[in-house]
Amino acid sequence: MPGLLTNSGDSSSIVPYSPTTTTPTVYTLHHGLTSPITPRLSISWSRGNSLRVTVFRSPEPASNSGDDEAGGKVVDLKLSGEDIDSEISDAARWRRIAYGSVAPFAHLQNKKNAMAALAELRHSVSYDGEWSKYVLEYSKQINSLLGSKKSSPPSLIEDPKTVLKVEEPNSLKAAWELLEIFYADKQSHPWIPEQLVDWLSDYDALFSGQVPSVHLRLVEFQAELINMQAVENEPAYWQAISSALAVGWLDIVVKLLRLHGSYQLHQLGARETENGLVEAVAVLVSKMPRMRVDLPSGKLGECYNNKSDFMRAWEKWRAQITKLDCSAFWLQCSHNQTKENLKNLLQILLGNTSTLSSATCHWVELYIAHFLYIRPFTSGLESMYVLAQKCIQLKPVSTHHKLMRLILGILEENTEVVLAECSRSFGPWMIAHATELLTAGSVEAEILLKEERDNLGGISIEESHRLVYAQVLSSHALTWQIAPIYLISCVKHGVGLLEILLYKQPAYHSQVLLKNIEICRMYDLDSVSSNAMKIAGVHHWKHGRKGAGVFWLQQAGDETRLNRIAQKLFDFVGKSISDESFEQWEGLIELLGSESRTAGGLEFLHKYRDFKKSLQQVQDGVSIDAARKAVEALISLMKNPSTPQRFWLPLMYDSLKLLNWQERPLLNVSQTNLLLNKLQELLVARLRPDFVEVALPPEASSSVRVALATNLGRAILEE
Repeated sequence: MPGLLTNSGDSSSIVPYSPTTTTPTVYTLHHGLTSPITPRLSISWSRGNSLRVTVFRSPEPASNSGDDEAGGKVVDLKLSGEDIDSEISDAARWRRIAYGSVAPFAHLQNKKNAMAALAELRHSVSYDGEWSKYVLEYSKQINSLLGSKKSSPPSLIEDPKTVLKVEEPNSLKAAWELLEIFYADKQSHPWIPEQLVDWLSDYDALFSGQVPSVHLRLVEFQAELINMQAVENEPAYWQAISSALAVGWLDIVVKLLRLHGSYQLHQLGARETENGLVEAVAVLVSKMPRMRVDLPSGKLGECYNNKSDFMRAWEKWRAQITKLDCSAFWLQCSHNQTKENLKNLLQILLGNTSTLSSATCHWVELYIAHFLYIRPFTSGLESMYVLAQKCIQLKPVSTHHKLMRLILGILEENTEVVLAECSRSFGPWMIAHATELLTAGSVEAEILLKEERDNLGGISIEESHRLVYAQVLSSHALTWQIAPIYLISCVKHGVGLLEILLYKQPAYHSQVLLKNIEICRMYDLDSVSSNAMKIAGVHHWKHGRKGAGVFWLQQAGDETRLNRIAQKLFDFVGKSISDESFEQWEGLIELLGSESRTAGGLEFLHKYRDFKKSLQQVQDGVSIDAARKAVEALISLMKNPSTPQRFWLPLMYDSLKLLNWQERPLLNVSQTNLLLNKLQELLVARLRPDFVEVALPPEASSSVRVALATNLGRAILEE
């Protein structure tokens, strides 16, 4: 599929079983079943990820009360107690992403082609602003496909000891959002530091599997919190607050501070000063100036989108922190742990490097802390990269997480590193769609990705990655239909590979063939469409589906094969013209029409079909008018030079009822003589060595001769 997910859960179990599954719903069987019933078990899929187990059973011998359990029961067993991304659904989720990303990708390509054509007409290429808007819209659409936060139903009573909601983030979505922040969202570049703060709050949990993280520290603290009596006496409590504050999770910091024991009603009188200091720190945290347009719901801070306004608010806020740090109230605080740790929080707010380093777990968290408390005006990738290197020195890691490597590649402005990391860690889907973001507004990246290279067979890096992704799609029966969207965007080899892909599809499956034809129509591949229909026609014909074979050969306009089929049909009817099996070929005669250029043409077969219909009406006892029409059809056939000689005797033998008509002779003297002459020619033709006898009864010729002689005598008398 488009890419590979990180390991999620135990891969040894195909169908994960959750021990928290609720009691299954039981339906009792009635339907008038009576005992004894042989015990049987039926298992089938129900809705969603549930199995429906039906148990048929007989009642106990002593139980003759006729209770509802005599017939059995139907039980729906849910395989998992909650909707999680298990291995069984990974393929389906990737297919959803693959199909969902087609429309945004195709729409962006259409916009690009239209704008390029317009620019060529105007002899100008100045459309950067408008193009950036389209790329950002494309990025948002792709981002929404990769998942969204699961919104839990609102609770009437909030649990005060719930520090954070534990959710499993998506590393692919995290990587895409990084690319969007740095490449696509040009208008928000002044607020990149704050965007990274939000990004870390959403995806810090992804680092927990490889390195320690603030998220992991808070999760562990939340598990211990339920057993804590006086949280302010626990080092883990203050460590959790310091870590959350360092990375800017202000709402969690304020919530944890207000779990402090001094907020309890029976403690307020004795610990008033201590409570005042805790509340003062909480207020300062909640009033922290933020250089951004707005904040998500529930997040704390005061927003400023103007640098000068932010600077004034920042200086005022820092002055308030310094004033509180020098306050005499600290001397009146008798709880040493509270006093020391609150002062430590103030040092974080003031940007103390050593305090921030000890409060964070890895260099990305320290990097975010520098943006928040030391260098809020950092801008430009070069200065951001220098800061990242400094943080790596302070917080080294043995092995960089894939997201860390991606961040460094972006900050280093090394497009090749970004491409390599996207390809290695997130698969061909990611790299095929991310190239549009990397080239947005970057001339160097566009040259790198679009330049034709000899070592790639004369194609560009962008085209090579799209071809790889198209190959991945083509290898699966459920996704090959969307591969043409990506192949057609490849200028060099796209069309050729698309033709190969279409030829490889099993044309004998009707739905696949129809899809094939639709794709050919979209991209003007008429020859491919015609060949596919020819292949389908030949396949159906060889496997006994004659009508389907003729239909597809007609759609393909394959006159050569149609003429061969017409000749074969003509020969078959010549051997069994008097047999009822002719009915099975009648539809093919209608399909082929009378225009196929075969020996003798199919004009005879059409006339013979009309003759058989008239003859059938005569046998059913319809009026004499039908008999006259049948005679006219017979004479027309016998006069027609396209009627082969081997059909003469079968035609006259089929018409015995007309020749022996009781009421009056239906053939006049000249018509009867015509048939006698034909019969005589047949007798002479039998002397030739190449004459082929028709499969008729031995007495057929004599019966026809007697009937004609009788009819001739009656016709002479009547005239």
